[in-house]
Amino acid sequence: QVQLVESGGGLVQPGGSLRLSCAASGSIFRLYVMGWYRQAPGKERELVATITSGGSTNYGDSVKGRFTISRDNAKNTVYLQMNSLKPEDTAVYYCNAHRTWVGAGVLDYWGQGRQVTVSS
Repeated sequence: QVQLVESGGGLVQPGGSLRLSCAASGSIFRLYVMGWYRQAPGKERELVATITSGGSTNYGDSVKGRFTISRDNAKNTVYLQMNSLKPEDTAVYYCNAHRTWVGAGVLDYWGQGRQVTVSS
């Protein structure tokens, strides 16, 4: 069982920056792949970025070169630094914790979501 509490985000002008944080509790943080997903009005939820306990990262094509995911295992926290923001980045951003056992099962947990709005 993992509880994810998100903070940060907000309103920013195009070209600006925002930062999201996600604090995890209730389990062993280092065993989970952490990620960020987003959902805009009328759109399906899409991958933003993921990061393994060892620091390997993966990014969605639309955010490559602009967003950076990181994690601090000692603080049980994952971050998303968002730079050069565009209006199309406007969405609710969700923190995700994922764990898979081969031949056993999958655990998937979600944060409550934080609004990011990019507008002039």
